[in-house]
Amino acid sequence: MNTTRLTLDPRRRVAPVPRRLFGSFVEHLGRCVYTGIYEPEHPAADPDGFRRDVLALVRELGVTTVRYPGGNFVSSYRWEDGVGPADRRPARLDLAWHTLETNAFGLDEFMRWVRKAGAEPIMAVNLGTRGTAEAVDLLEYANHRGGSHLADQRRDNGATDPYGIRLWCLGNEMDGPWQVGARTAPEYGRLAAQTAKAMRRFDPTLELIACGSSHLGMPTFGSWERDVLTEAYDDVDLISLHAYYQPVDDDLPSFLASAVEMDRYIDSVTAIADSVGAIRRSTKKIMIAFDEWNVWYQSAAPSTPPSGEDWPVAPRLLEDHYSVADAVVVGGLLISLLRHSDRVTAACQAQLVNVIAPIMTEPGGPAWRQTIFHPFARTARHARGAVLDVLRDGSTTTTDRHGEIDAVDAVATWDDTAGEMAVFLVNRALAAPAEVTVDLSGAEVRGIIECVTVGGTDLDARNTADGPDHAAPRPNDTVRRVGSEIRLTVPPASWNMVRLTVGSGEPV
Repeated sequence: MNTTRLTLDPRRRVAPVPRRLFGSFVEHLGRCVYTGIYEPEHPAADPDGFRRDVLALVRELGVTTVRYPGGNFVSSYRWEDGVGPADRRPARLDLAWHTLETNAFGLDEFMRWVRKAGAEPIMAVNLGTRGTAEAVDLLEYANHRGGSHLADQRRDNGATDPYGIRLWCLGNEMDGPWQVGARTAPEYGRLAAQTAKAMRRFDPTLELIACGSSHLGMPTFGSWERDVLTEAYDDVDLISLHAYYQPVDDDLPSFLASAVEMDRYIDSVTAIADSVGAIRRSTKKIMIAFDEWNVWYQSAAPSTPPSGEDWPVAPRLLEDHYSVADAVVVGGLLISLLRHSDRVTAACQAQLVNVIAPIMTEPGGPAWRQTIFHPFARTARHARGAVLDVLRDGSTTTTDRHGEIDAVDAVATWDDTAGEMAVFLVNRALAAPAEVTVDLSGAEVRGIIECVTVGGTDLDARNTADGPDHAAPRPNDTVRRVGSEIRLTVPPASWNMVRLTVGSGEPV
């Protein structure tokens, strides 16, 4: 039995919980769009062709932002193809995923859908095969009120009011040799700065994201961030991080501790950005947009697109079917993101439907929650107010990839308006349960609302269309209050959440 003591004080705050932390990602890849969020022939389709069952699950998931339209797809995308009368839109070859893009779904459809989903759009511009002029055209079409050619075109297409998109990605993974139009860091940095300056002539209050390295293992990681920000520091607000996790050599203990690698990645990029700022003697801080992250079994389903003469429409690509162990890892990654909320102010789990996604569908059939849906939905719903600094003291566990680490990882949030605290825990030890004590001597503990667990047993269990609730959160009945402490037993390899009513007055 491991033991862990967590000390929390509502006065020790890291930062407000960034609501954009609970974002997702819709790319024209596989069945994410077609037969995912959009299927006009489906019995549950609304008049716009959007699947109502999927929309209901997206709202339940608690998604706050959605990044669109890519991803690799955006680097050869002509946004103009996806607006105007549907019967006049051209079909195009998508060079990123070797598919045929019908353009039946484009910017106007996305904006109608994202509003129905109750989320904020994050728009990516093509800096692969296109550049500054096309990005500014897209901005004018989307955000200008009217009286110009492109704004009036949007109005003619049915959107009288501007879309008001605030957050923009300046390209995608521009260091990747797989990217159409990949560039060197100085080339991309200059293009990003030039595009940002032009976009800010339209609206200086836009929030702009520069591309960081495609992943931590890129040969140019570190130097890429430095060189890009040397060119674009004054012109952008955030820099992107992308990371996907999977077991390596069946090493489940190291996989359960994937958040250790995410922590190091965030800390490294933050340090690089701050070093560039220090050299420039700037008081500005570049924030982090972790706008692609998830568990992804890339070794089982390589991301290299097929080749040949066949260019299918919306084929099944990258459709991982997630286990309980994967859900525990996702819960741990969310803990890492929250812990860094002073610098990570936006994040997008990739992707939303069918493609490495928390939501799965069948064409003409049901939609259901994957295992990874549950920790995301609970965290998005209950992580409110401010992130607290958690002091941890307790048992450790040893992994091959990460060395000796804390057996229990945790973060907490405190909503003083609602008088509610949420504590999120992952027991990363594969075999040993943990006795956890949450010390709240700096607060007034009033009661326990709920305590739930995902994991601990049958880590390979998966949800399916016929069995969609194999891995739903279950009550943890071990939780109890002892004075100003909360005590509970968390199973091995599990994600847990405890919700409390807590006052900010004198402790009792």
